[in-house]
Amino acid sequence: MCGIYGTTIPYKEQEVKEKLKRTSFRGPDQMGLKSYESTLGVITFGHNRLSIIDLDSRSNQPLAYEKNIHIVFNGEIYNFKEIKESLSKKGYLFTTTSDTEVICAAYLEYGEECVKHFNGMFAFVIFDATKQLLFGAKDRMGQKPFYYYLNGKDFEFSSQISSIALFNSNLTISRNSIQEFLAWSSVPSPHSIFNEVKKLEDGHSFTFDLQNGIFKEKQYWDINYLSLPEYRGSFLSAQEHLEKLLSDATKIRLFADVPVGVFLSGGVDSSLIAALATKSTSKKIKTFCVRFNEKGFNESPYAQKVADYLDTEHEVIDCDYKEGIDLLDNFSFYYDEPFADASAIPSMLLAKHTKKQVTVALSGDGGDEGFLGYHRYNWIDKINFFMKFPYPIRKQMTKLISAVPNYRFKVAANVIDSKNIEEAYLKTIFSPNQSWMSTPNSNPQFEELKYLMNSNKNIYERAANFDIKTYLNWDINQKVDRASMAYSLETRSPFLDYRVMEFAQTLPTSFKYKSGNQKKILKEILYKHVPKSIFDRPKAGFAMPFKVWFREDLKEYVLDQLSLENLNSIYSIKPEVISSMIESHMNGTWNHYPLIWKLLVLKQWLDKNGQGFSIQ
Repeated sequence: MCGIYGTTIPYKEQEVKEKLKRTSFRGPDQMGLKSYESTLGVITFGHNRLSIIDLDSRSNQPLAYEKNIHIVFNGEIYNFKEIKESLSKKGYLFTTTSDTEVICAAYLEYGEECVKHFNGMFAFVIFDATKQLLFGAKDRMGQKPFYYYLNGKDFEFSSQISSIALFNSNLTISRNSIQEFLAWSSVPSPHSIFNEVKKLEDGHSFTFDLQNGIFKEKQYWDINYLSLPEYRGSFLSAQEHLEKLLSDATKIRLFADVPVGVFLSGGVDSSLIAALATKSTSKKIKTFCVRFNEKGFNESPYAQKVADYLDTEHEVIDCDYKEGIDLLDNFSFYYDEPFADASAIPSMLLAKHTKKQVTVALSGDGGDEGFLGYHRYNWIDKINFFMKFPYPIRKQMTKLISAVPNYRFKVAANVIDSKNIEEAYLKTIFSPNQSWMSTPNSNPQFEELKYLMNSNKNIYERAANFDIKTYLNWDINQKVDRASMAYSLETRSPFLDYRVMEFAQTLPTSFKYKSGNQKKILKEILYKHVPKSIFDRPKAGFAMPFKVWFREDLKEYVLDQLSLENLNSIYSIKPEVISSMIESHMNGTWNHYPLIWKLLVLKQWLDKNGQGFSIQ
């Protein structure tokens, strides 16, 4: 895993080096920079390498293959050995043991279709000097970031937006993206915080013709969101097949020329990955988890039980507000777009200390989206009950429920006051109370709604498909990438193997969710490896005790950063309303920590990253 950069814009060499230096934490082992002549002019590729496979300098990037193919690549191709063997039989030669030149050879053999052969997480760009074009792609599940700026024949791309923003005077901060961030806690793809910079979406590739400056993007993969589940086997046979898939997905992600570990929270997903990892290798697996002292936030005892049973080399990382505020102070340096998932802080802390022992860590990300694990899928049952009543009756119920002075009741009232189940589901993930916004974004319209609104699947499957294309892509993947790369740690998730996700799509809902039993099939596989008794408890998220910290240890910090004067400098909010909400949080009458965190993040980004750019 690394950081990539490239441009057709004639920046000075020192400027390009500064752009690479800005994100050097993504790849501290080697910085590479090369320029190539093209019909459009000089093209410059840059690369910050985190050495994982073939640590030799021969695999440094930018890398040339057969003279006319040049590449910068971020990620891993887990099945590169199989592809390499097949290509070798076709006469292709290789001089390294890395996966990078395998991408090049596959491109020469299969053209743009090469991406369909790759099982991995990746973002790469190839300069084909013969055809005079740039070809790039992003992995199916959107794990690796890819930003690009396009203005006529000026094209610039990077793993992080801060590299593009440096020395680029043509960028403006997007008013619409600020509003989307305030509603969704992140900036949804394909938009970015800048009007002129876009994100390449998951499962997409592109070509940029250097002779005429034509940019074309196309989708090469998607989840099968229109078809009904088609698996016809028994639950037992599905369980056996899924275990084989997950075992292989775990095994191929353990391959590296550096030490590998596993994030272990003690929940179903991470425990299953840890169990399969121990079965896949004779080496003792290292596992890591975070511990908070605040009541209700410490899941480490459960992780310890799993680690003890699996006999892993386990480390518990303590987190307190002092280290939390240190990470907060530098948050916008690594998360260089506004991003308000509070679990980013413990994710950074976990990565920071894990990196001291390993360079690669496996995670359980993707299990909830693929196998119906989120709490909100349980809420669908309750929402459906209320949806049976005519809307006028629900409207009256809403008035009665919202009169109760309790945040949860008001949220419930807002959800019930929906025209249909799809709108109600959106309200479980979309900020329901936007009274503090000067320009509320209460009617979201974007292409991903097609995954929720199609009528071919039941609401559980549609909600999960929608989350795969939105929450997983816009939030989880971005959080994990930035948190891990801040400390030069590579994370890999077996659940995000496209084979696992595709198989999950074929399964009947009852195999994944039945009578409140979430991730049913995953649990049955897990209980073959770890005792069921360890998991007899409610599901917990990877949460931060910000609710308490903001009222106690971080109170002065919050009041200073979000003073009325400072709030007046933030676009799209009502400062007086916000100030009142902060006060109600501090005196304990309401819990507004998500809003406080969101505004802290936005203010820091505007102060540190947004200087010199106008808002349009």
